[in-house]
Amino acid sequence: MQDISPKLVRPVPKLNTGHCVLRLPEPAEAHAVVAFLKKNRDHLANAGPAWPDDYLTEAYWVNQLTTNLLEFEEERSVRFFIFERSNPEAVVGYANISNIVKGAFHAGILGYGIDKDKEGRSMMKEALQSVITYGFSALNLHRIMANYQPVNERSGGLLRSLGFTVEGYARDYLLINGRWRDHVLTSITNPNWMP
Repeated sequence: MQDISPKLVRPVPKLNTGHCVLRLPEPAEAHAVVAFLKKNRDHLANAGPAWPDDYLTEAYWVNQLTTNLLEFEEERSVRFFIFERSNPEAVVGYANISNIVKGAFHAGILGYGIDKDKEGRSMMKEALQSVITYGFSALNLHRIMANYQPVNERSGGLLRSLGFTVEGYARDYLLINGRWRDHVLTSITNPNWMP
């Protein structure tokens, strides 16, 4: 198979936790992302913006994974997918820091999702601890923000357990499945940040 990955200068990170490996998949691995999303369509569809019509196609994800690598190279995002150590070819979740802004802000937004069958196994907490550490150390972020819908108590509990602090409540914050949804706004800051 022809190598379709963009040529990057920055080394692509690979994070290891007790149960998981987090990495940025190559475009040739689009099939693994699509399999994860198809399996978890009902579970993940209400968590974020509406999926485009071609979202569950390999063509979409070949393009998106290429974009993810280019955004990483430009320090605009780092979009990890989570692979279980016992099955390193299958995607079981994702954990992203996106919308990275440096300058006077040095911040990004955390997004995440896990396979319905993997909930309650501490995999996501492990993964997010690793991503937060990466964001604070390798990306030198001062603030990582994460927002969740008030009905998603599991997500709120996870963020609290990771040290996130509630900063506010945003009405009609994101358009999800055709409706504007309220969100609880949280963040964690890097106590060791240095210019």
